[in-house]
Amino acid sequence: MDISGKKEEKYEEDVHIGKEETKGEETKVTEESKEDVKKHNIGKKIAIILGSIVGVLAVVYFGFSFYFGSHFIFGTKINGTDVSMKNVSQVEDYMKRQVADYTLIIEKADGEEKIVGKEIDIEYLPSEELTKLVEKQEKFLWIRNLWEPVELKASVGVKYDKKALAEEIKELECMDKKRQKKSINAYPAFKNTKFEIVPEVVGTQINRKKFDAVVKESINGFQKKVNLSKEGCYILPKYVSDSKEVVKAAANMNSYLGAKITYDMNPKKEVVDASVISKWVKVNKKNMKVTFDKKAVRKYIEKLADKYNTKWTTRNFTTATGNKVKIDGGDYGWLINEEKEYEALTKDIKKGKAVTREPKYSSRAASHGEMDVGDTYAEVDLSRQKAYFIKNGKVVLESDVVTGNPNKGNATPQGMYSLTYKTRNAVLRGQKKKDGTYSYESPVKYWMPFNGGIGFHDASWQSSFGGNRYKSHGSHGCVNMPREKAAKMYELISDGFPVVCHY
Repeated sequence: MDISGKKEEKYEEDVHIGKEETKGEETKVTEESKEDVKKHNIGKKIAIILGSIVGVLAVVYFGFSFYFGSHFIFGTKINGTDVSMKNVSQVEDYMKRQVADYTLIIEKADGEEKIVGKEIDIEYLPSEELTKLVEKQEKFLWIRNLWEPVELKASVGVKYDKKALAEEIKELECMDKKRQKKSINAYPAFKNTKFEIVPEVVGTQINRKKFDAVVKESINGFQKKVNLSKEGCYILPKYVSDSKEVVKAAANMNSYLGAKITYDMNPKKEVVDASVISKWVKVNKKNMKVTFDKKAVRKYIEKLADKYNTKWTTRNFTTATGNKVKIDGGDYGWLINEEKEYEALTKDIKKGKAVTREPKYSSRAASHGEMDVGDTYAEVDLSRQKAYFIKNGKVVLESDVVTGNPNKGNATPQGMYSLTYKTRNAVLRGQKKKDGTYSYESPVKYWMPFNGGIGFHDASWQSSFGGNRYKSHGSHGCVNMPREKAAKMYELISDGFPVVCHY
């Protein structure tokens, strides 16, 4: 076996293979290099193009910046006139052309009026104002104006006859005070079930000082229109719908509507609720202060008193014998204390709660029925010379009496009274004389006054009672009774009980 020959063959194969691999790698490297060169060249071209674009944009941007050093930037308006891309001379030329036909349109809330330039001898006067506006522009930020237009105001230089302007303003319809309508404040008003805020009304009353200033500014700025509402030339309402004062006033007024005052006039009732209170609660539209309509509240209480007061009124009365009579006089009966009731009523309303009570009385009676004495009282029939005590509607005491002597001017007055007090073993005295003695002194066992010095009492000096004795042997006004009857009356009657005297 030739071992060496095989080894050589093997070596040649390895070398052959190695040469082929090396050749492949060289080819691969060459292709990758070409690709890199190609990409590099494209990148250079893009960079050159972008650089050119940026350069052009920079030239354009800074070119405009330079241009706007003497011209107005895009989207610039002066006093409402578009002056974009114009220089000062061009703007002034425009102004000069416009001044000959200048008219200021005054936009009112109810129409339009105008002030004609020729009527006030208007002239255009060049000034440095436009130049200053150009110089103040942020020319290097001009691009911002493309989405943020600029509105400038300036006195562009006009001259006019001030007296003529004053006359023109004077002749305007909006200056006629008869045509002007005052603004109305928002305020709470009752609707259906509660107080709601009525919106404010902007009127046409002119704020003259503001109006004159705005018109002059508009003419000096060469504006073509001026809107009086937008410029605040009208005297506006002090309070609007969402003013805290108005909202608070409405809340306060509605809180009062929760009150309900029920007057107990057994068996009748009177009710003061939201339907009534809403008419009394008022708001001062000038300062939003909530108050009560005092006159209206007092008027209600007066009507309540007229309906239920019985003191000092003529009343129907059914006597113990069943007769119907009319009685006036006396100090007995219902009498509402109107001043105290006003205070109590307004206080209850402010609390906003429901309450049932009686009115505040100065004088009370037993009943709100047709006969306010109720069913328990004393009665004196002056015509029949009888006295009675009625308890729970039934006569429990009847007595002949002797009343005041009418022939001596001492007639017992009719009327309704209440027992002042009662006492035992009193001495009734007449007028005191100069010597210290009295015109009369009458000891009695039972004394029950009801009308000043007039009252029930026993009278041992009377030999008889009833009939016509009172015309000849009548008292000084008191009701004389037999002792046993006086004792019974004393037992039945108490302080404050009604006493009815009638013919």
